[in-house]
Amino acid sequence: CKKRGLTGEIAARYGIGYAPDGWNNLKTVFSDYDSDELKIAGLILDNESGRRYDRFRDRLMIPIINPKGDIIGFGGRVIDQGEPKYLNSPETPLFEKGRELFGLPQARQALRETNTAIVTEGYMDVIALAQNGVGNAVATLGTATTPTHVQKLLRQMDRIDFCLDSENAGRKAAWRALENALEALADNKPIGFVFLPAEHDPDSFIREYGKAEFDRQVTQAMPLSDFLLRELAQRCDLTSAEGKAKLIYEAKPLLLKLPTP
Repeated sequence: CKKRGLTGEIAARYGIGYAPDGWNNLKTVFSDYDSDELKIAGLILDNESGRRYDRFRDRLMIPIINPKGDIIGFGGRVIDQGEPKYLNSPETPLFEKGRELFGLPQARQALRETNTAIVTEGYMDVIALAQNGVGNAVATLGTATTPTHVQKLLRQMDRIDFCLDSENAGRKAAWRALENALEALADNKPIGFVFLPAEHDPDSFIREYGKAEFDRQVTQAMPLSDFLLRELAQRCDLTSAEGKAKLIYEAKPLLLKLPTP
């Protein structure tokens, strides 16, 4: 934690811990290491010969907490080098990725104060933003933004800003977020898209440039309508009648998703 500049206060706020190296450390915690519940909960795995081992080993551990305050899963980040860099709990009866947002309980007060949610792609983004004074960030958990995510947020606040990197993967994630946000849009509740400079995600950007510059980026968020039209226009030759017809053809199914005029 200290190597990433995180304070003890932030570590405690997000319940950050450590899964030691080794294959069976959970045996010291759970007397019935062979129980089906541990496997269903995604904490242990069986190898091909049927031997059990811990899913999370030598990783920084971040609990995923639902709005009631219950731990329903974990995110594990590798300490130094290694793959996968991030390892999340699998889907379980408790943890459905399309319904949950990381950091929502910790962000509750800041979300009320700002009336805005900043949605990122990773839990380290949320933690780094909170460490640097931006407390109203949440993250999707290894899945694209879903209509349920958007509905859940817009029930509690009036604006969402998706904050993603400007690389190709970030733009694709933003487009998926747009497609899934359309059917959950509410009247007069704007959605924006913040594209950070190349090679930056929210974590690296705020650590390098600070809160004031991050806030400035958010105030310049691109409105959903502008992002939609710009992305569609890039796929079409708008100097020709055929290109304009293609734009209308591609826009129509997206606009039909809108629940409001």
